[in-house]
Amino acid sequence: MQVTETLNEGLKRKLAVVIPAADLNERLDARLVELKDKANIKGFRPGKVPMTHLKKVYGRSAMSEVMSDAINATVGKALDERSERAATQPQIDLPEDQQTINKVLDGESDLAFDVTYEILPPVAVMDLSTIKLEKPVVELDEAEVDKEVQRVFAQQRGFEDKGDGAIVEQGDRLGLSFVGRIDGKEFAGGSADHAHLTVGSGEFIPGFEEQLVGMKKGETKTVTVTFPADYAQADLQGKKADFEVTILHADGPKAGELNDEFAKTLGLENVAGLRDAVKEQMTAALASMSRQAVKRQILDALDDGHKFDVPANLVDAEFDTIWQRVKHEVEHHGKSFEDEGTTEEAASAQYRGIAERRVRLGLVVAEIGNINKIEVTEEEHQQALIAEVRRFPGQEQQVYDYYRKNPQALAGLRAPVFENKVVDYVAGLATTTDKTMSRAELAKIIAADEDEVPEEHHH
Repeated sequence: MQVTETLNEGLKRKLAVVIPAADLNERLDARLVELKDKANIKGFRPGKVPMTHLKKVYGRSAMSEVMSDAINATVGKALDERSERAATQPQIDLPEDQQTINKVLDGESDLAFDVTYEILPPVAVMDLSTIKLEKPVVELDEAEVDKEVQRVFAQQRGFEDKGDGAIVEQGDRLGLSFVGRIDGKEFAGGSADHAHLTVGSGEFIPGFEEQLVGMKKGETKTVTVTFPADYAQADLQGKKADFEVTILHADGPKAGELNDEFAKTLGLENVAGLRDAVKEQMTAALASMSRQAVKRQILDALDDGHKFDVPANLVDAEFDTIWQRVKHEVEHHGKSFEDEGTTEEAASAQYRGIAERRVRLGLVVAEIGNINKIEVTEEEHQQALIAEVRRFPGQEQQVYDYYRKNPQALAGLRAPVFENKVVDYVAGLATTTDKTMSRAELAKIIAADEDEVPEEHHH
């Protein structure tokens, strides 16, 4: 084969390749010898068909298979010899002229074609020991544990409809509709036809729930609140809003006492056991949130520490995946980009930046894993599958079958496990300082992180 480089620009490469007719004919003869034993042609006993006759009957179709194999083998060999790795499947451009192709198919002419591809850039990994991390540490407030125990109690003992004459009290679970306005104008996410809220849970903006106490079922009232200065949605921070609220129904907690008998209904020995179980669950949730916050810092540090061009076609593919989800979210919720305080162009540019970051981080994480021989074991892969299946109670079998029939999706479960192992490895080399904070502060860090890209919708 002859290989001539015709383009070398950034990560883009283009090669002009020629496979001599003699090579193709040699491959064709080998293919026809294979066919000779299997060919079933009228007038000839199996295995006794003359090569010239075989060539006449099967020549062209066998040559097109041979060409395809020869192209793949030649491109693979050319990249190996150049010590290059293609970012995605190289693009092959064959001659368009049918006469030229026919001559190749008839074994009379060399095969000349172009190969276009982008290479994976070399990644020089930064000194990972220079990374500095702050690990959020939350001391659980006993009052918070008590509040959570009360919430579990209210939730588990259940609620009953207070009927048409219902008057809202602390602890009631409400169905309500509302329309929110700022300066007389409705705003995105400020309305609901039928929302649920437990009064006193603190799920809504501070000051909202307290104003519902004393309202009657069917009553409509204007509730005025001010969004906190650190509210997750930046364009609403510190703004004053009026909500026109209608109580659709009110359910009061069923009678019952938080005692050992109640704890036993949850499979626990007594109230102290219930409190311990709640505390353990809260501690585990905080540890998981803390890990998530540290992981974000590690990925930010890896992003800052590695600046190199990434293959455009990988960025395009990642961007398309994100953008489809963004468009789905927008259309699904009947919103426009303007409602979200942006434009389609600005949002597109922002998400393209995120796509580029993800591709770069993917290459960096892969390289760190590669250098340090970090691998996902078969057992870890199985655990990831079991965890995924458990996310869909009642549909376990369908989800399991889906992954069994889709090797690519199953392989996809390895990626997050691999990333987490690399992140843990980096965390072990970095300098970590504990940073004490409240549960609310940690929750805010996690919420800001999750706002970046709409969640992927799994099967």
